[in-house]
Amino acid sequence: MQVIDLFKKLISSKSETPDDGGLLDFIEEYLDDYTAIRLDIEEVKNLFIYKKFSEGEHLCFAGHVDVVPAGDGWECEPYEAVEKDAYIYGRGAQDMKSGVAAFTQALKDTKGFNGTLSLLLTSDEEGPAKNGTVKVLEYLQKQNLLPDSVIVAEPTCEEVFGDAMKVGRRGSINGVIEKIGKQGHAAYPEKAINPIHKVAQVLPYMAGINLDEGDEFFSPSQFVITDIRAGLEVTNVTPGKLKMMFNVRNSTKTGQKDIEKFVHKYFKEFNYSLKLDQSAYPFMTDVNSKIVKILDRAILHVTDITPKHSTAGGTSDARFIAPYGIDVVEFGVKNDRIHAPNECVAKKEVQKLCDIFKKVILDY
Repeated sequence: MQVIDLFKKLISSKSETPDDGGLLDFIEEYLDDYTAIRLDIEEVKNLFIYKKFSEGEHLCFAGHVDVVPAGDGWECEPYEAVEKDAYIYGRGAQDMKSGVAAFTQALKDTKGFNGTLSLLLTSDEEGPAKNGTVKVLEYLQKQNLLPDSVIVAEPTCEEVFGDAMKVGRRGSINGVIEKIGKQGHAAYPEKAINPIHKVAQVLPYMAGINLDEGDEFFSPSQFVITDIRAGLEVTNVTPGKLKMMFNVRNSTKTGQKDIEKFVHKYFKEFNYSLKLDQSAYPFMTDVNSKIVKILDRAILHVTDITPKHSTAGGTSDARFIAPYGIDVVEFGVKNDRIHAPNECVAKKEVQKLCDIFKKVILDY
């Protein structure tokens, strides 16, 4: 089987989170000369499959086989891997079955390596991500099987294939502020404490404000308000409470304590409560690390493009890998149609991605 055939096979399996569509069984059988570890938790399926070729470092490729629901608006069947005008259409084409096909085929075709090669795959990345990669890493640590370097094959390229890799990610902090007022009649505002009026006074100093200046790799951490609600949906009662929700995609320069100080600066005169939850922590892999340099050279070799080193975008399972002290990077096809109707990827990108991963394995 060639990489495009494998890619079509993956697309044709409906694997909406947490269903793996039978793909982990298939990949385990496809790489039949590798040692497989299954770690299935509740509905989530996880596979770690590895082969020790010789003494040396451990290089792992990681990703997910699950996809978001197809939704409406498709011009073709989302689970039929329709080929049209040198593109292959299907849910998960970019995010991230192209990456899974590329590194699986690269391992299949590898005859020798100075160390250990492995894959880490889950069906729980697009969902809660509670029983997927994070659980596999806990197990690997106990078994002394953690890799030295990891490539996550998420879609990373922006304008053309080869133009960007991720060397880090911003964190994500969610917050909820509750401002307590005093409910009353709209005709007697002096007898009430309207939390909407109070909060409206400070919004210009908070909404969309950068909490730091960012740096060469990270954009500024911005206070992004996502929801404000209060009241009884009537016109003659002022509310007794207001809830404001926000998110901060934070760099390494801003943490929870900084956000607490920022909120208190403007709410200290108010009766309020604040709850913060950090779903991901920021991380940065040294751009002079072995894996970054080797991947840089492989991308240049195949595409004639030197990729930029980026930390933009949302989160990925790389956020679970970095805290173990593992050098982790992300590289995959273009990211311009993920989660959208008519998701597709150019065939040549999938083939080149496989070629890049083979080059990395050769040079590592």
